[in-house]
Amino acid sequence: MPIITLTSDWGQKDHYAGAVKGAILTKMPEATIVDISHQIPPFEIEQAAFVLKNAWRNFPKGTVHIIGVNTEESDKFGHTVVEKDGHFFIGTDNGVFSLLFDQLPDKIIELTITQESNHFTFSTLHRFVKAAVHLAKGKPVEELGSLHDKLVEKILLRPVVDEQVIKGHVIYIDRYENVITNITEGLFKEIGKGRKFSIVFRSYSITKLSQSYTDVAPGEILALFDSSGILEIAMNQGNAAGLLGLDYKDMVRIEFA
Repeated sequence: MPIITLTSDWGQKDHYAGAVKGAILTKMPEATIVDISHQIPPFEIEQAAFVLKNAWRNFPKGTVHIIGVNTEESDKFGHTVVEKDGHFFIGTDNGVFSLLFDQLPDKIIELTITQESNHFTFSTLHRFVKAAVHLAKGKPVEELGSLHDKLVEKILLRPVVDEQVIKGHVIYIDRYENVITNITEGLFKEIGKGRKFSIVFRSYSITKLSQSYTDVAPGEILALFDSSGILEIAMNQGNAAGLLGLDYKDMVRIEFA
């Protein structure tokens, strides 16, 4: 069963998602199309990478993932297919692949196949679909273009660390307005060494970690390490980001005793 996923900044108002799905099904009626998200903020490849990074390993090998965010091709940023652990990823090599993987992928192919239009404003429809169907049919990735050995690198904001403090940032706010940071559980344990701590942001401070959202009363704030092992600030049955005044790239500090 061929599976093709879509991650984009198209939203739900316009025709873009529907047009791409129709083009896939015209070429491959048996394809299963899965929407990972169409609510990525426009052009935000960092958030696209975060969402897809936390989803793709749950799909079976052979799945083709289309990244329809900031897809404009240029001399600097080429259209690219990446193979990683039996999965294929199609997008523009503008840094999104370097954010998506912690290590170099197995193969990097710059697309040289012709697109199916003389217009260049909708690459996902006119080029990525063609490549995705080719791969979903089990055809060799090498037939799509030329082999490359590196990707355009984009560096995420990383925590700043000393013996007493971890300075992190908000990297994502989910549908429930839970605030997700770039501080991992491994880093917290490495620096904290079991010491008492305060998680500090805006004018708030949290001095203990919860295991679930219901560890506190409704409306109270909490901090926990989520299923991906990343520090999250939340509010039981509340909208933490809006009510606490936290936004993308805001600082979150962990101060150790």
